[in-house]
Amino acid sequence: MSDGDYDYLIKFLALGDSGVGKTSFLYQYTDAKFNSKFITTVGIDFREKRVVYKSTGSDGSSGKGQKIHMQLWDTAGQERFRSLTTAFFRDAMGFLLLFDLTNEQSFLNVRNWMSQLQVHAYCESPDVVLCGNKCDLTDQRAVTEDEVRELAEKYGIPYFETSAANGQNVNQAVDVLLDLIMKRMERCVDKSWIPDGTVRVNGPTNPDLSEAPERSKCAC
Repeated sequence: MSDGDYDYLIKFLALGDSGVGKTSFLYQYTDAKFNSKFITTVGIDFREKRVVYKSTGSDGSSGKGQKIHMQLWDTAGQERFRSLTTAFFRDAMGFLLLFDLTNEQSFLNVRNWMSQLQVHAYCESPDVVLCGNKCDLTDQRAVTEDEVRELAEKYGIPYFETSAANGQNVNQAVDVLLDLIMKRMERCVDKSWIPDGTVRVNGPTNPDLSEAPERSKCAC
């Protein structure tokens, strides 16, 4: 794909406490590399990747491939940057919520991040994928899989145990989030939650998407 050759621009936001591995996770996804020397993110940063998305019909058939330009926004986890971080919530279409499997407090704080999303995101039930990162550090694990799955079920969100170091489940987590977003766009009658610029004019001809009215809460 050339620079301007895509159908959809999709923005995802990576959230979670400082030090849970958000930057390393996104770097692993976009570059398939791990850098153990990343410094703490200050404010906001982002990475980009192009993918081809093929929807799957109820009969298991694949639809036409749609070219997606993904922007993956990397947020600072520290409290002092929280007001800056939440300002970006409304423009994101999906959220990767990370915690550190070796740090119990980062897991306990997942509830706080979900509360922030319910207040600041485009609707009260945005598409979120929960990631328990650093699953490769098995001897340092401080959170059980059962307690995480119980919390994920409470919120009705998918859960993956991921490793930014070896890439385990990193692509799968992002793929599931993209699928949730694309399906939400397909089924929503009210398109007002979709940010301006999401659909390219040279992309799919769908007036319901490209001519969305002023944004409001999504009831999907």
